[in-house]
Amino acid sequence: MRIAFLTAPEGVEQVELTDPWQAAEDAGHQPVLVSTKPGEIQAFHHLDKADTFPVDEVVGETSADSFDALVLPGGVANPDFLRMDEKAVAFVRDFFTRGRPVAAICHAPWTLVEADVVRGRELTSWPSLRTDIRNAGGTWVDERVVVCERGSGTLVTSRKPDDLKAFCEAFLDVFAKETA
Repeated sequence: MRIAFLTAPEGVEQVELTDPWQAAEDAGHQPVLVSTKPGEIQAFHHLDKADTFPVDEVVGETSADSFDALVLPGGVANPDFLRMDEKAVAFVRDFFTRGRPVAAICHAPWTLVEADVVRGRELTSWPSLRTDIRNAGGTWVDERVVVCERGSGTLVTSRKPDDLKAFCEAFLDVFAKETA
């Protein structure tokens, strides 16, 4: 599978990018770093700068049609920047329109809220997004990982970095079923 990992140029929580990326590679998939600008993205460890990563493709120059699935890493600033970028929001929405699986962790569901794709779905996130998800028509639950098959495309969500193992196992399982 060719899997898009969408991040803003700055603010992604590094472990929420690198652990799912490595899990995807270990499973034989091709992860592709997509961002809103070319060059590199700046990852963070909470509020401290961490490593940089090269951008493979740029939103607006690529499409959901060229990917089999989407992973949205968190970080507080990352999805906040993404939800303010119309091309990034349209890119995310297009995965749902096409019925492709999406996985989002921590604060990443903010981008899903902006894309208007949580209505009627059950999901989890960092607890502070609970009200935003409910206001957008979603059902928020406090669980390590939630797999929601309601609507177009399966959605896998998790709350925080402590849930990464369960998150990676769940999205890899869902992605494998989607291509079977």
